[in-house]
Amino acid sequence: MKVLANDGISEAGKKILTEAGIELLEHRVAQDHLAQFINEHLVDVLLVRSATKVRQPLIDACPSLKIIGRGGVGMDNIDVDYARQKGIHVINTPLASSRSVAEMVFAHFFALARFLHESNRMMPLEGESKFNELKKAYAKASELEGKTLGIIGFGNIGKEVAKIGIALGMRVKLLTRTPKTESLTLSFFDGQSVSFELASTNVMADFLADLDFLSLNTPKTEGYIIDKAQFNQMKDGVYIVNTARGGVINEVTLIDALESGKVAGAALDVFENEPTPELPLLMNPKLSLSPHLGGNTQEAQEKIGAELANQIVDLKKNL
Repeated sequence: MKVLANDGISEAGKKILTEAGIELLEHRVAQDHLAQFINEHLVDVLLVRSATKVRQPLIDACPSLKIIGRGGVGMDNIDVDYARQKGIHVINTPLASSRSVAEMVFAHFFALARFLHESNRMMPLEGESKFNELKKAYAKASELEGKTLGIIGFGNIGKEVAKIGIALGMRVKLLTRTPKTESLTLSFFDGQSVSFELASTNVMADFLADLDFLSLNTPKTEGYIIDKAQFNQMKDGVYIVNTARGGVINEVTLIDALESGKVAGAALDVFENEPTPELPLLMNPKLSLSPHLGGNTQEAQEKIGAELANQIVDLKKNL
């Protein structure tokens, strides 16, 4: 079996594959030349991250493909249903990066609540001449303890966000398509653990009404989940973080909500026009921004590679 890791794979993943006798090709092949490379080398497995697109024409052009793997949660860059119709196994890593994304959510929440996103911009420019003015400007910060955290989407990432929120002493509310109750367990360094039961709602207006912080953790959606009508249902001064997908929140009406004070601050790790975000977003001082880094930690990359490799080894037994 030959595996092409076109967007790279971790050392842990390499080790698992090679120990199983699987040939690993680590070439970074340009999209336009990918079909030719796969056919020339009779590649059985194509592994990608976000950069490589696996659309219907590529799938049709590469009859040797038996497995397509995505290192990450979403598979927006793969025509999943079509590949499966052609008998190709499509796999991803829904667990590996969940904690990393959740920690990114709170990195942004802390940055917004303590004005770190803006003070880090202004201190190099005016810290020497306007130190006291900046200190006064950023004085009205907020703690997260005791605040209400809303989470839209309660998959693996949403659950990790909830765990961190609970650990910080936040009240957690959930919005899911279908109301449900789930148990979460927080495990600590000394072996102790504590469990919580959380119930979700599917009534948007009730969910949004009293939030202090809102985290979006859904798959890609048709249309916006958060738009003008939803902003109007929120109380003034809410903080919002989107680490889900571009297009989950309307970026134009978000800027309006920031300018009106309805939203005190927002963070975007993903964008509608990724990888070329709109300039008004990049220049807005009330936005904390990162270039789609949610799952990009060293730990997550190792876990992603290992999770993909283990799935490939298991599938190989039945191919």
